[in-house]
Amino acid sequence: MPVRRGAARMSRPVRRAAAGGTGAGADAGAAGSGPRAARGAAGHEHSSRVGQSQMQVHSSRTGAGGDRGAVPPLAGFTVGVTAARRADELAALLERRGAAVLRAPVLRIVPLSDDAELLTTTRQLLDDAPDVVVATTAIGFRGWIEAADGWGLGEALLRRLGGVELLARGPKVRGAVRAAGLTEAWSPASESMAEVLERLLDEGVEGRRIAVQLHGEPLPGFAESLRAAGAAVVAVPVYRWMPPEDLGPVDRMLDAVLARAIDAVSFTSAPAAASLLERAEQRGQIGEVLGAFRGDVLAACVGPVTALPLQVRDVPTRQPERFRLGPLVQLIAGELPGRVRPLPVAGRRLEIRGHAAVVDGELRPVPPAGMALLRALARRPGWVVSRGDLLRVLPGSGRDEHAVETAMARLRGALGAPKLIQTVVKRGYRLALDPHADAKYAPR
Repeated sequence: MPVRRGAARMSRPVRRAAAGGTGAGADAGAAGSGPRAARGAAGHEHSSRVGQSQMQVHSSRTGAGGDRGAVPPLAGFTVGVTAARRADELAALLERRGAAVLRAPVLRIVPLSDDAELLTTTRQLLDDAPDVVVATTAIGFRGWIEAADGWGLGEALLRRLGGVELLARGPKVRGAVRAAGLTEAWSPASESMAEVLERLLDEGVEGRRIAVQLHGEPLPGFAESLRAAGAAVVAVPVYRWMPPEDLGPVDRMLDAVLARAIDAVSFTSAPAAASLLERAEQRGQIGEVLGAFRGDVLAACVGPVTALPLQVRDVPTRQPERFRLGPLVQLIAGELPGRVRPLPVAGRRLEIRGHAAVVDGELRPVPPAGMALLRALARRPGWVVSRGDLLRVLPGSGRDEHAVETAMARLRGALGAPKLIQTVVKRGYRLALDPHADAKYAPR
């Protein structure tokens, strides 16, 4: 599963290309569409495999019904983490807000300390000094210095970098530069590669030699814009993204996306987004995966450059204003509950989340079969749904309508409020939508 470099190219004018490093510099993408649609039987089958343990985790944290008024914002939702680096930190932030986390690192970082290309590039820069060096990531800059030390070129590289105009994208990179005993000439307040590009073009780059430390993939539009303005650009590939050695977790995440058994997938780099889509193509499922992201599954990206591989496929994405893990988690924690349509049912307030319900502010974990029935009823709140229709959404039930009665009894017990669902004799079941509820709950 080779990862294409520069798969997504920016279509902005030259001076505004490369809207930001690893995820910097553009307006957030379009929000995902309204309330979650019904999930098919495949989704419930997947939930039966991975959802049960998630519900047990939430149950142990909140008790059978949870603490009233204290439901974490992501309780009842499942969020995917595709990150290879800082995955533990991102997962912990999500779990702290109540989410069940499905991990699937879609890439692995391969350092180039023994790579001939990096060694050759380093020697070229030592022999022929550049006018400007742009450091784009802290981990990449440190890796470059460490690799040079291993080759016995560390001191020579530091001397060379100390004699050129050194630009650092953001505070983390600036910290790495200073930790190496160097001083940056300038660093943008916005942490945006677009601002770095704008500064260089304003200064004039014709005839100048500019070295750019890459961060796993080409910077979309950045080098092209500099070359178009007359600069000679030297790429410094400090590390590369490679496919994971074990594709099992990636395939399980794609299965969850297809089954709508996951509510959001987080992306922290453009190569990760491109790699997940490429794996979907290899499995012959790209159309279905894109359809899921365009509908029920939120694609949450740390920044606009990260979002590019998705946006060029017409997938709506959401990005925080600040391109950091904390704001990304805050965005997800605000977005997913906002997609849930509260229902006034039998004098109570019912929210149907990914693998649980919230009744009057209490988290109620629901078995996968019960969630299948609850979603089917919620598609037509207040209207009778026949046992036959409910049987069709029930995973692994065969043709025996008695399975519906059994699953319905368990669902009522899980909700802790049996009157939420009414039995209509010889017809089926209905959510007991309050008679004063707005007409917007009528089926369409």
